[in-house]
Order: sequence, then structure tokens, then C-alpha cells
Amino acid sequence: MSCAKKGFGVIGVGVWGETHLKAYCSSPIVDLVGICDKNAELLGRRQSEYGVPYATGDYRELLAREDIVAVSVVTPDFLHKEVAVAACEAGKHVLIEKPMATTVADAQAMADAAGANGVKLMVDFHNRWNPAMYGLRQAIEQGEMGEPQVMTLRLNDTVYVPTKMLSWAGTSTVVWFLGSHSLDLVTWLFGDRITRVYSVARSRVLAARGVNTPDFFHTIVELEGGGVAHVENCWIMSTAMPTVFDFKCEFIGSEGTAFIDCSSHRMLQKFSSQEIFPLSSSPGTAYPDVAVATDVHGKPGGFGIESILHFADCVVHDKEPLVTPEEGVRNVAALVAVHESAAKGLPVELEA
Repeated sequence: MSCAKKGFGVIGVGVWGETHLKAYCSSPIVDLVGICDKNAELLGRRQSEYGVPYATGDYRELLAREDIVAVSVVTPDFLHKEVAVAACEAGKHVLIEKPMATTVADAQAMADAAGANGVKLMVDFHNRWNPAMYGLRQAIEQGEMGEPQVMTLRLNDTVYVPTKMLSWAGTSTVVWFLGSHSLDLVTWLFGDRITRVYSVARSRVLAARGVNTPDFFHTIVELEGGGVAHVENCWIMSTAMPTVFDFKCEFIGSEGTAFIDCSSHRMLQKFSSQEIFPLSSSPGTAYPDVAVATDVHGKPGGFGIESILHFADCVVHDKEPLVTPEEGVRNVAALVAVHESAAKGLPVELEA
């Protein structure tokens, strides 16, 4: 059944913002009406590349357009609240990149604004669309794993990310950037609520390079039902790695065990003496992305695209997104607790 396209906008068109542009431009139910970014040169380039009719450096101007019904907010994490609340108050549905915010108060304000204005607000936890993670979730739900017991999750980046890819890394942390995905997967796979965290962090490598953010966090997570997870997030892996990230998971239940490798699965390997590999500082071996945000015959795909298209489908066909604002708020509360624990050197309890 066909339907009229709905107008969408994207606020923040940098590295991941471009993924939103690709997703919306590929969708038969989305009309990408406008984009916004403070970087005028980048904004003009994206407008030309994707044929977007309208571009502005002021998000308020984009939100004032009546032909836009929904927006993606893909600004740095600490800038989400102002834009998202304004979007909700303008009557726009909002897809917000993770983490939802960097304080619980800001996250709750966004959730409250969505509720008060009757709009949809979805946090882009796109690993819920990751085929490997979804496959594990199905196995757990179908009882194949028995009762979930313990999980180890490693999601790390090379030092390229905080020193070159993200200009704002010094005002964020690897926990905000990667831990948001990690803790969402812990709660989603266990189907449970985090009650207590204990985290250890160190600041040596990045500080010496002039980036004022911790190198890594190692976190023990306890869940209400008795499950335990160990989460590793770091930003200092060598750029000689064949991927920009290392993403692995071990899940142990009372009746089953699962292992997931989302980074060195080796579906495709490249070897070259030429400096042709993106996100790498030297020639060598690369494992190109075949899962997150891909391009096959000019059509974008991958689970990073699927979550965005899910949001678009929910807006156009008036469905409820699979990620709720409340889940986003609880995720922020857990991330805040991780930072607090690492600073104090003590476990931190989360409020019920």
C-alpha cells in the first residue's frame, strides 16, 4: 500500500549525520526537505551531494518549516537537549542519537517534552538491529540460553577516533560515545534493569596527546534479577588495527553460551601497500564494514541504516518505535553512575 512521503530534516550532518542522510534519501516514504549544521562548508557540500532543497546554519529555522514533520538530531551528545526539546515543542517527531543526553535531568526534559507535545521520541540504539545481537536476543527469549547469568561486552575504538575523527572528544568520554551502546545491549539482552555499577578508568595516553578525556573504563554491571555484566570501553587501541573498532560479546546463560564477533568476522579482508583505507593512519590490512552502514549497488544498508528507517516507518505509519524515551533516560542514568563510580572509586547504586 503506497502512501504520501513525509518531510524530514537532519540537524548535524557530520560523520554519522551523513548516515541519516543516506537512509532518508533511500527511503520511498521520506522526503528529505532540509538539513542544518554550523559548519557552512560541510553544510554546502552535503546539500550538493544529496540534493537537499533547504540548508541552514540555524536549527530554529529548520524547525519552523511546516513541511518537516520529523528530524534527526545528530549533534555532539552534550548538545542534544536544547535542540530536541525545541523540536518537540515545534511538534516534530525526533530521532536522537545516543546517548540521549549527558545528564538525567536533560534526558527527562526531552522525554517530558515529547510526551507533552504528543510526538514520537526515539533514541538511536542501532545495535538492537544488529543481526548478531538480535539473533542472541531471540535465542534468550526462546529459552535456548536458559536464565541469563553473565555477559562480557567489549566495544573499543582506535585512538584515531578521539584524536582525529571527533573534534569534540575532549568534552565527551568513551562511555558516552560507546558505553551508551554497551549498557543498552546489557539491559536489552538481559531484559532487566541495572541496579549497581562499579567502574575503573585511567587518563594517561590521551592526556599526553592533549585530549582531556579518559583512555578507558572497565565496568561491572549488576542487574535486578541477579545477572552480571563486564563492559570494556576504550579509546586507545592502535591505529594499526584492521578495523577502527573492536566489538565482541560473550553471553552465558544457565543452559547455553553464545559468542559474538562484530569486528573481526573477516567476511571481507583487504591487504594493500597503498594508503587507501579510511580510518587508518597507515597502509596494511583492513576489514571493511559489511554490516553497520553499507553500500551495495548504490543502495545504503546495514543495521545502522535499518534503525533510522524504522523511525521513519513509525512516523509515516503512526507506529510506536521499538526504543522508548524511558529506556533512553534509564540508559543516561546508568552512564552517569559509571562516571560517578570511576571518579569516586566506589560502586554506585541506581535509583529504582
